[in-house]
Amino acid sequence: MSIFRGIRKKKRKKEIISQGIDGWGSQLNSSLDADFEENRRIFRDLFTDCYDVIFHPFRVGEQVQAELIYIQNMSNVEEINENVLTPLMEKKVDPRDFQTILERRLPISSAKPVSTFSEGAQALTMGNALLLIKGVAGAIDLGMNQWEKRGITEPENEPVIRGPKEGFIESVRINTTLIRRRLRTPQLKLKSLHLGRYTHTEVIVAYMEDIVHPDLLEEVIRRLERIDIDGVIDSGYIEGFIEDHPFSPFPQVLTTEKTDVVTAELLEGRIAILVDGSPVVLVVPITLTTMLQAAEDYYSRYIPATMIRSLRYLMFLVSIALPSFYVATTTFHQEAIPTEQLISFAAAREQIPVPSLVEALLMEFAFEALREAGLRLPRIIGSAVTIVGALVIGEAAVTAGLVSAPMVIVVAATGIASFTIPRYALGLPMRALRFPLLILSGTLGIVGMLLGLFAIVVHLCTLSSFGVPYLSPLAPWQKRDLKDVLWRAPWWKMDRRPQELSPSNLRREAPDQKPGPAQGGDRRDSK
Repeated sequence: MSIFRGIRKKKRKKEIISQGIDGWGSQLNSSLDADFEENRRIFRDLFTDCYDVIFHPFRVGEQVQAELIYIQNMSNVEEINENVLTPLMEKKVDPRDFQTILERRLPISSAKPVSTFSEGAQALTMGNALLLIKGVAGAIDLGMNQWEKRGITEPENEPVIRGPKEGFIESVRINTTLIRRRLRTPQLKLKSLHLGRYTHTEVIVAYMEDIVHPDLLEEVIRRLERIDIDGVIDSGYIEGFIEDHPFSPFPQVLTTEKTDVVTAELLEGRIAILVDGSPVVLVVPITLTTMLQAAEDYYSRYIPATMIRSLRYLMFLVSIALPSFYVATTTFHQEAIPTEQLISFAAAREQIPVPSLVEALLMEFAFEALREAGLRLPRIIGSAVTIVGALVIGEAAVTAGLVSAPMVIVVAATGIASFTIPRYALGLPMRALRFPLLILSGTLGIVGMLLGLFAIVVHLCTLSSFGVPYLSPLAPWQKRDLKDVLWRAPWWKMDRRPQELSPSNLRREAPDQKPGPAQGGDRRDSK
């Protein structure tokens, strides 16, 4: 026990400092004083065993001691040498004149004073350089952070044929800039928070001040500020803390990587949550119909867009109910099948050793396994595995008499229908709910399938996203908001925002915007 006591005594000081930086304790919240050596010692103790933290001592005007602290590969060393070290080392500076150093000797717009150790430690971990000068009670945060960033490309999960193709990246600063490029108004507000005791991840809440509902904004800020976790790595961490119904399989937060989608949602009165280090932006509140809308619906003409959206709703129902309907009819309700088709089904299942329910469950499990394998493997191999599994293994299973050809067709049609769902997060619960529906239809027939679908609808009616009903505007019924639900009305008809989101600022365009020939007839007649 004495050995462990000795180790604890040696590490006691480091533990106190570590607790301070991780939880912003009282030790690091103390102010930086004029004791230069003490300030250096605390920062060196704080970043012990951090090989990438550089402590560069030098003299200001060849007289006054100073030290520059920064992290390798996170700070712009060339800019530090040119705009910090060179001006301070070559010219005499009175260290007591702190304001003169900031305004005249450092040609850096981002330089600002730091008064506590916690502020200095946070600045360093964000990639900023920190300057300590002997005789100065405080430090200078020089900014100058710089690290590698991924280029702006089209999101692979949300491709479009017509429309903007730029997507968010892992840098929250660039992401907010992409939004600013589209919403060129001071009404766009970006509120900054920091979450995570260790990561101190920057989280930006974006909203339109004159459109968003004040109660909604207050609720979003409240749910974010109550999050107390050791680290936030991705926006998915936050999504799990702000949902209204955490035990529901249905997503209650919209996730997207497209800048145009976020811009459109902000203009409807929703709020976007951007997380540093994640290209996925969260949008709240949402409804089920929002999850079934694609960005390209609004860039195409309204007639084909309405047809495609109607097809998408139909495929949404097919993706969850088709296997259950096939199992229920072939097992309990053969009289509902035409005689010729029933004979064909019976001939196809003549050599199958298992009932339709077991056959459907096996095929669904195999299909989900193939889909997951295609996602997790490298892209070149993943596509090959999917093709081999779908063609070779499926054909071999039918030839060997393990599954019937109609079942392969049903499962394949179900998979194709699920691919039409524009949001991956909504496709996941559909895939999961197919299995209990299959069991209900295989044991109770059509009655079981209808009971399962009824339970899903009832569950959807009880859901909400930040107080907005999940099935709105269908339940509760709001006739005026149906212009962008089952069909996509022309732009000159969608003159109002959703009533649930922005009741005080509904109108989005001027009246009488319907296009047509000029008043008095065709302009060509006047020439």
